[in-house]
Amino acid sequence: MYVAMNRFKIVLGKEDEFINIWKQRKTYLDEVPGFKSFNLMQSATNEEHTLFASHSVWESHQSFEDWTKSEAFRKAHAGAGGSKGVYIGHPEFEGFTAVV
Repeated sequence: MYVAMNRFKIVLGKEDEFINIWKQRKTYLDEVPGFKSFNLMQSATNEEHTLFASHSVWESHQSFEDWTKSEAFRKAHAGAGGSKGVYIGHPEFEGFTAVV
């Protein structure tokens, strides 16, 4: 199993806009071999931002890598960057392979 996460710092007051971006977004993940599940998770808010993480589970690291090189990935990310003023910086990627 492989877990891929992106951490997003969202401008205060833009949380609902960010959530709606994900609700309306076509991910094409259901078309990709090895995809298991996806969640968008909200964490704490501080004086600067609210933290979110996208969390996808894959059969293997290779399944995830194959998705990043696929047409489905290109289609899912075609509109990325169009929501100026919502994000603070770029997402921070973290990937984990199950060991137990």
